[in-house]
Amino acid sequence: MDNVLFPSLYEEDYILRSLGSIVNQPDIALTELVANAWDAGASNVNIFIPDEKGQILYIEDNGIGMSESEFQNHWMRLRYNRLKEQGRKVIFPNGTNGNRYAFGRNGVGRHGLFCFGSEYKVITSKDGKKLTLIVKPNVNSQPFAVVEKSEESTTETGTRLEVLVTKNLPKTEKITEILSARFLHDPQFVITVNHVTLSLNDLIGENEPVEIDIEGTNIHLTAYFIDTTKVGRKSVFQGIAFWQSGRLVGEPSWSLGKNLILDGRTTLAKRYTFIIKSNNLDEFIKEDWSGFKISEDMEKVYKAVEDFVNKSLDSISSTTITNITENLDTPIKQSLEKSNPLVREEVKNIINEIVKNNPKVKQESVDLVVQTVINLENSKNGHELLEKLSTLNSDDIEGLNKLLSKWTVSDALVVLNEIDRRLSIITAIKKLGRDKNKDELHVLHPMIAESRWLFGPEYESSEYIFNQQMKSAVEKIFKDIKYLTTDANYKKRPDLICLPQSTMSVTGIEDIPSDLGLVKVRKLLLVELKKGGYKIKRDERNQAQGYVEDLLNSNLGTDCQITAYVVGDSIADNLTFSTTVGEGRGILYVTTYDQLVDTAERRMFGLREKIASRYDDIPGMELYAQSKLNI
Repeated sequence: MDNVLFPSLYEEDYILRSLGSIVNQPDIALTELVANAWDAGASNVNIFIPDEKGQILYIEDNGIGMSESEFQNHWMRLRYNRLKEQGRKVIFPNGTNGNRYAFGRNGVGRHGLFCFGSEYKVITSKDGKKLTLIVKPNVNSQPFAVVEKSEESTTETGTRLEVLVTKNLPKTEKITEILSARFLHDPQFVITVNHVTLSLNDLIGENEPVEIDIEGTNIHLTAYFIDTTKVGRKSVFQGIAFWQSGRLVGEPSWSLGKNLILDGRTTLAKRYTFIIKSNNLDEFIKEDWSGFKISEDMEKVYKAVEDFVNKSLDSISSTTITNITENLDTPIKQSLEKSNPLVREEVKNIINEIVKNNPKVKQESVDLVVQTVINLENSKNGHELLEKLSTLNSDDIEGLNKLLSKWTVSDALVVLNEIDRRLSIITAIKKLGRDKNKDELHVLHPMIAESRWLFGPEYESSEYIFNQQMKSAVEKIFKDIKYLTTDANYKKRPDLICLPQSTMSVTGIEDIPSDLGLVKVRKLLLVELKKGGYKIKRDERNQAQGYVEDLLNSNLGTDCQITAYVVGDSIADNLTFSTTVGEGRGILYVTTYDQLVDTAERRMFGLREKIASRYDDIPGMELYAQSKLNI
């Protein structure tokens, strides 16, 4: 100290501020103190939590205890690095065998009793001596110091910590749950709280164990799946723990043999614990109990446990995904309903991935991600540009060139991307239209109903809607049809009509007269989609014709033009493909899914070739650079 000109100075509350949550949250404080007992090689820890303030709280263990020099060098050293000084392996008292890895890392947990009072007592026994010391903070400019010490002889080992509770009185029930979740992975580490010993049942609650018989062996496993949501801040003990005859084999981890089941750094891995109990694994355990020997039977065990783990995690994720999807913000739900099926599928996959990696994700975080995805999809949507293209005749090269001359390279690439998206929809419809196992309501209809461009360029317009006037006409005509089903929510999709073998949608364009008269429906598009693999016969055609006739004579008015499509997998022989209805005000087309998409596909490919050909002479990287400048 002779060479020290300016010694370190500490503010009065330095030690308390540096300990953070350990001196403010009782559950973290007691978790840290039990972890110290674990590191001391204890097999029993007794905790007493008083009912009210002004009484003594204590925690005692039967670990190796501390000598006076160890107390000075370990306990009294700020930020004592246990791993550096003592290594990771735990030392046990004489006569105790065990294989355990230390919990402590940064040397702050031992001061957890400051959470409950202004000073605490340490009674520690080792090598025939029992030391009793009182530790206080802010002593003569020191962050903390021993202010009293006594010594006596003893034959015991272990440490007892006492504090007079003046603040932060713990709740016994909460502490029991937390300590169970943190330490009951090892049956040789027994914790008693207020004279009640914690058991595996305290940890698993109402969860039923799963019994697993390993095929071709005499091995039987009892597996427990535990959600340790309320654990302390450290997660070193999450994973899969094997118990053989009540003793822990190795240490819990997410590895099964050579396979890594989960990355231990993920939230999912930090939240869940699996306990696998058995009495039939003796012959496969290594001599030092550090793990299992390599064998065919153990590979079968690993495979069975992996299946159990995956199934358990999938069930949790599935429930969480459903809840998060159902609770998406209302405007986001409405945006998704208007999006194409591919966007909805992308959002579904994103939610699945988020929940898989972070099962505790907040609803608002998912809402933000989903809204961002929708915005990105909208920003690259080429629908409006394609709508302009659709108004041009395929032979109108001059008009096409005039339109394209106003585009940037980015515009063209956006449209090409939209065309490619539509071509993927066409390919999907081709496959699904023949699949008898896919119902048109949930798969085909959403895809086709939101892709009116399939029926021709004139239906590209975003003016097609479903209004109250159409709703009244539909309800009158189909009043005897049961379409208010749980599968088709009529409030969300009022344009949908669910028939026994098909699904129908009705949309149209309003006409607003210049004289400010009543709004009228100028055009109506009726699309009836038969189930996958369905053959359209004369009866089905006549039924659809009747729907058109009824709509022509409804409240829609005499000026409304109706176009109807009946789409199926195939058409009966000698059936007319088009029928004029109501003196030319209506027309009905009977077509197949293949015919529908083949026409649309040729139109999409034609547009794609014309747009892409404008850039044939421009190198790819130059196009890429231009597109970046224009985004």
